[in-house]
Amino acid sequence: MSRTIRLGISPCPNDTFAFHGLLTGTVRARGLDLAIELLDIEALNERMFRGEFDVCKVSFAAALAMADRVVVLPSGSALGFGVGPLLLSAAPGTHPNDRHQLTLCPGRHTTAALLFALFHPHTTRVEHVVFSDIMPRLAAGTADFGVCIHEGRFTYEAHGLNLVEDLGARWETETSSPLPLGGIVAARRLPAEAIAEIQRAIRESLAVALTDPTVALPTMRAHAQEFADDVLMRHVDLYVNDWTLDLGPIGRRSLAEFSTRAAVAGLGSGTALSIFAN
Repeated sequence: MSRTIRLGISPCPNDTFAFHGLLTGTVRARGLDLAIELLDIEALNERMFRGEFDVCKVSFAAALAMADRVVVLPSGSALGFGVGPLLLSAAPGTHPNDRHQLTLCPGRHTTAALLFALFHPHTTRVEHVVFSDIMPRLAAGTADFGVCIHEGRFTYEAHGLNLVEDLGARWETETSSPLPLGGIVAARRLPAEAIAEIQRAIRESLAVALTDPTVALPTMRAHAQEFADDVLMRHVDLYVNDWTLDLGPIGRRSLAEFSTRAAVAGLGSGTALSIFAN
């Protein structure tokens, strides 16, 4: 009898693109039954913290907090240059510098929230909301700033919002390394052979989509906040790259830098992330 693996991913186009093969049954994990759920990234973080998933896409900030309980899989990460969250404002020409101001972040354990804390510590009040609520609330004037992720990177101007800072670009300038946003982690309690098979299946699923990206469009459309094909593919072009297929030495160095900076700022557990050796 096959073992059931509870697997969580986000509905973001880069995840549904990478997992298209597994979501549609084109690719299968041998000897394993993958029960896949799609949830907002902060919901994924929280449920992985509670041990409700065996394998899960999480923010690397969350992975740091549970580094003693998980390993990062080499495939499936969102990591790169020009991929970082944007700090947006409701009013032009404003910057976070007043504790009476309010900044919306997409979750306490998201990499976006960690970057805001690293680069703008103690500047405003912070409220954590579902990422899809951030731009509407800014546009409605119920918050001063918002840390925007996912497709909003391409559409914030259409909502009448203003760019304060590209937090990912600042990371790149200061570290000369790609920004690690999120990755697939597996619980250390799983047998090594099960983790290895899941890693293989994820890599194969990603390879299927990379061979012909158009085959994944229906799967991406079914779960995306933005439905235009060009927006979906721009998202994939930005967030899916060689490091998604395999972290490699540059990806590993980036995760080490991320761990170190978070620990120095008192924002991490102090435990370095471990990469599964497949």
